Amino acid sequence: MPNPARIDATDARLLLALAAHPRATTVALAEASGLSRNTVQARLAGLDRSGAVGSFERRVDPATLGYPLTAFVTTRVAQRRLDEVAGALAAVPEVLQVHGLTGDTDLLVHVVATDAEDLYRVAGQILDIPGVERTSTALVMRQLVDYRLAPLLRRAAARR
Repeated sequence: MPNPARIDATDARLLLALAAHPRATTVALAEASGLSRNTVQARLAGLDRSGAVGSFERRVDPATLGYPLTAFVTTRVAQRRLDEVAGALAAVPEVLQVHGLTGDTDLLVHVVATDAEDLYRVAGQILDIPGVERTSTALVMRQLVDYRLAPLLRRAAARR
């Protein structure tokens, strides 16, 4: 997993402004972060090059696409086939994310489905991947804390 260079307080202020206003122009970000336009452009380019910022894809609720069920499938994999399994999982449209884990479970697979029957199909599709030895599916009943970075960015921005 790549480890981008750590950001400093100035980068954190800029990223907070960008998180608050994702469509903001460079000038607007400069005003919001208290930086010059040239500094904002240079910093954003540096963050992009270093891998500190990923995709600018907007988050879409899968339910609006007809996938109201969310589940996590823990997966045990034959170690020599881990890359092959990851590639096969990437080909399944309902797979949103895959995390490699330590311990008894090798992968944590974040999936969505249209209903219980569809979830059964998706889980079966994962189990059918060559190299997958065992799976266990946990249905998400409710999301309690959404994915967020603002608290960490605020902490980083406060560092001097």
